[in-house]
Amino acid sequence: MGLTASSCGSRLLEDDMLLLQKSCDYTIALAGNPNVGKSTIFNALTGMHQHTGNWPGKTVSNACGTCIHKEKTLLFVDIPGTYSIMSNSQEEEIARDYICFGKPDATVIILDATCIEKNLNLVFQTLEITNKVVVCVNLLDEAKKKHIHIDLEKLSSFLGVPVVGTTARKKKTLNHLLSTIVKVASSEIVCKPNLITYHPIIEDSILMLESKLQNILPKEYLHLSRWTALKLLDGEKTILSSIENHFNISFLDEDLQGKLEEASELLTQNDLGEDNFRDKIVSNIVLKAEDICSRVVSYEEITHLNRDRKIDKILTSKKFGIPIMILFLGIIFWLTITGANYPSSLLSDFFGFLQEKLILLFHTLHAPEWLTGILIEGMFQTVSWVVSVMLPPMAIFFPLFTILEDLGYLPRIAFNLDNYFKKACTTGKQALTMCMGFGCNAAGVVGCRIIDSPRERLIAILTNAFVPCNRKISFSNYGSKYFHWWYCSRYKSITFIDLGCIVGYSTWHLFNISRV
Repeated sequence: MGLTASSCGSRLLEDDMLLLQKSCDYTIALAGNPNVGKSTIFNALTGMHQHTGNWPGKTVSNACGTCIHKEKTLLFVDIPGTYSIMSNSQEEEIARDYICFGKPDATVIILDATCIEKNLNLVFQTLEITNKVVVCVNLLDEAKKKHIHIDLEKLSSFLGVPVVGTTARKKKTLNHLLSTIVKVASSEIVCKPNLITYHPIIEDSILMLESKLQNILPKEYLHLSRWTALKLLDGEKTILSSIENHFNISFLDEDLQGKLEEASELLTQNDLGEDNFRDKIVSNIVLKAEDICSRVVSYEEITHLNRDRKIDKILTSKKFGIPIMILFLGIIFWLTITGANYPSSLLSDFFGFLQEKLILLFHTLHAPEWLTGILIEGMFQTVSWVVSVMLPPMAIFFPLFTILEDLGYLPRIAFNLDNYFKKACTTGKQALTMCMGFGCNAAGVVGCRIIDSPRERLIAILTNAFVPCNRKISFSNYGSKYFHWWYCSRYKSITFIDLGCIVGYSTWHLFNISRV
């Protein structure tokens, strides 16, 4: 029996999701921007009761888990972190489609208490799709450290949905969150979200289409008529295609097309055509977010903000940005390669000792020479070389790289190098994947999924193979010792000339491939 669509892949994941949904009382979607503690809350709520995989037809990971609260079983679906649901990337498309068509009983949007204004963009976009929303303001402990105070009740009144403050490490706050989720999912709490009021001309255009859409959309999705009208005016083909496929409808209705042409003409006459329609929508959301934050967020002191801005000015400046970046990366490479010498030597000696003992054991057992050669000098010796050469550098490089990520320095690297990568017809995000490639090319290639453009993603995948990873660097150092290269100062050491050769070699291949 071979592998079929029903025994593996996306069909298997869909079947698992359906089975889990049937066995649970409520299905809850967890949404939020990246790095707001969404996965931490998900892990705290579900514990070890999790299922992982990929979203059907996508390379984006999927995670869902169950939780029992007051005799109610909740299925939590961890939606990919995204800043928006305007379908600019796979993550945004998945988040939008699941909230809109996945029929969750409630959607929890997690915000970072230290920067609510930036996170409210996703909240307002989600409120246009569903009214069953719980806003979770996470990282209250971090906000307290920075002397930031948030009036949660006032924020709830402005949004028209429940708002719960949490600290993922405190179980009491999570219990309050669970209680609120159950009340919203069971309709014990009826949410009345305060939607964004757009430009008067845009509102008139929405009303013109909304009445026609009421006759086209399925009854259970009539609440999406306003959102659908907005997407018709925006002309987002991917979203409109998803709506047609999921609802089995067509937007080619003559009356609807007539109203759409009339509305588009009205927008064009008022300088709200295709070029600046979305900009106007986004600016209204941003202004609303600013207005709400000015009323609900207060600061005891703003010295920490000034300090962060001063640090940002230095790290992203034209004068100091690149030298600081080279310094940090140089320190990481030096610590990785120099620091890896000692554990590599210990592992090599340890495996050499084991090899001697194993050879003696095989001789004692009178094992044939061919068997000794295959198992000891072949398999064991090869594995021991790989482990002793590759494991120590990776064990040092990736934790150091994670520290830079937690400190928020990696986005600054992407910002600093974006202009240079643009000249090579790619994006600054590739700088992050190339940095990961120095640790392991496979990790760098997998990290390329953060790049939105398929063309730029393909360039990043191809060029990451040319980045010298720890294995290549280790073997090049052995080679440099063997040939006595004049610029090598010490055995297994790496100099700034080495780093220059690495960067130049990778950049040369990047330019060659980007011209194809």
